[in-house]
Amino acid sequence: MEADEKYMREALREAAAAGAEDEVPIGAVVVCRGRIIARGHNMTERLHDPTAHAEMIALTAATEALGGKYLDDCTLYVTVEPCPMCAAALCWAQLGRLVYGSPDPRRGYSLFSPSLLHPRTQVSSGLLAGECSALVKDYFKNKR
Repeated sequence: MEADEKYMREALREAAAAGAEDEVPIGAVVVCRGRIIARGHNMTERLHDPTAHAEMIALTAATEALGGKYLDDCTLYVTVEPCPMCAAALCWAQLGRLVYGSPDPRRGYSLFSPSLLHPRTQVSSGLLAGECSALVKDYFKNKR
């Protein structure tokens, strides 16, 4: 199994954990030098915090694990395209690479401004997109 797919599957596990907690099922992992250093999934309902997105939880855990605020040697794998808030936070962290599964045509950062990310951040999208989007679609279908 390719490394990127392996890590996205870990992000999918985080997304499933969010769904099990009745959160929007989005998950993220941060990888640094071939090792997962942080995980996160949406926790906005549990924490009553609109900023508790999967990326923000993982970003905070990663900077704590590294003992610094920069993630230039790290890759964030997230199941859905980050929103503008998360993209801006990733910019401040100078994230080295972003890999996301499903695009978010309503709230994704690229809809508003692709330049929200740090200029050196490399971006890959569409990895396991079908699986990533199915989790979110099924979640909202069951809510209605």
